[in-house]
Amino acid sequence: MAIEVRPATEFEDVRTMVGPKQPDANVCWCLSYRIPSKQNLSLRGTERGDLVRQLVAEDPPPGVLAYDGGEVVGWAGVHPRADTSFAGNRKIPHVDELDVWSVWCIRVRPGHRGKGISHNLLKGAVELARSYMAPAIEGYPVDNGGRKVDLTMAYVGTRKLFEDAGFTKAAETESVLNGFPRVLMRLDLQD
Repeated sequence: MAIEVRPATEFEDVRTMVGPKQPDANVCWCLSYRIPSKQNLSLRGTERGDLVRQLVAEDPPPGVLAYDGGEVVGWAGVHPRADTSFAGNRKIPHVDELDVWSVWCIRVRPGHRGKGISHNLLKGAVELARSYMAPAIEGYPVDNGGRKVDLTMAYVGTRKLFEDAGFTKAAETESVLNGFPRVLMRLDLQD
């Protein structure tokens, strides 16, 4: 069956992908890059889920979801960089002053990995940014040189994943994740 990627406008599907098993558990909910650090650290219990419910109702939504038939199988966090912690991140440089979008998290459910869904999610993130007239989209994956990336850290993607989607390296960063340097990959969306 073909994978379909849609804007993340269904809270229950977002919760399936990034929410905790226990509603009051303090897990990321894919907010650590989406909101200011101080706000992220202050959220407790169900406050994270409540905030994500609000973000899902906003325009633009906080990301995209991948579906295999009617089942949600993947998530990518994507939004204008100005609305993310990357706007002021000292380790990830700004290439220029364009109002670019950032994709910072790509997650595929266990049992569905190894089927190319990450590629579908990244393509869907690009299409969402393009539909909002973004001049470019950036990602900050690890440059792992083909070496294995721990699954808990694989959410940022790999340089190869982004290259396969047409992104090119635009800058080095000072960020390191799981022992691998992160690079700024960019795709121009202007015609």
